[in-house]
Amino acid sequence: MERLKNVHTSRNQLLMASLALVISTAPLLAHHSFAAEYDEKKPVTLKGIVTKVEWTNPHARFYVDVKDENGVVVNWNLELASPNVLSRNGWTRKSLQVGDQISVAGSRAKDGSNMANARQVTLSDGKKIFAGSSGGDGQ
Repeated sequence: MERLKNVHTSRNQLLMASLALVISTAPLLAHHSFAAEYDEKKPVTLKGIVTKVEWTNPHARFYVDVKDENGVVVNWNLELASPNVLSRNGWTRKSLQVGDQISVAGSRAKDGSNMANARQVTLSDGKKIFAGSSGGDGQ
């Protein structure tokens, strides 16, 4: 009987350890490489108004309303580096604010959606800040 109890306890410990491992690696699964999602051979330059800023890991994001060639407003999703990398590049949580008029250079998503990996952001005052993306050199 004692042996059966030990086997049951060992199974529970193994199950809990496995569950802990899966939970701890979940954030890694959400992360992706630049090359998996973006195409450096499809550069894009967008000018528009910031509609939302997400200062989150593993990548900060911001959204911009951009008028297309027909005058239709299209909302773009732009990926930045992590907040830690952005901070080292001179960003703060207030660098981009909803309503700011900006210009952004980056690489378009491979799937052709209105998404891009930002390389450099030009603020309304003309200041240029490197976005810390893995796909660009910031020049």
